[in-house]
Amino acid sequence: MTDKIDYIEFPSTDRAATIGFFRAAFGWGATSYGPDYDAIDDAGIDGGVDQALDKVGATMAIVRTDDIDDAERRVIAAGGVITKAQFDFPGGRRFHFREPGGNELAVWIARAE
Repeated sequence: MTDKIDYIEFPSTDRAATIGFFRAAFGWGATSYGPDYDAIDDAGIDGGVDQALDKVGATMAIVRTDDIDDAERRVIAAGGVITKAQFDFPGGRRFHFREPGGNELAVWIARAE
């Protein structure tokens, strides 16, 4: 699966409260990945809750790709603006961009196994 939304990220000022709400309201679980991030389990789409100081300001859809450099070129050619350059994270590599209508999204590629 490439160039498909496969992850959604929720910013939060209180990660425990957000996860607790999702658990109580929808029965979703969580897996902790450190002091600022929890993955959401059993929500129908993979996702996470981010409490880091530099977290995004709004819920963000994340697109998975097989070639991150090519995806970045296509985003720019289509009028997207890079808002966060490519960076490594525990699952792979990603970058953030804003599309012409103002929404911020991310593109990621899984770490080679």
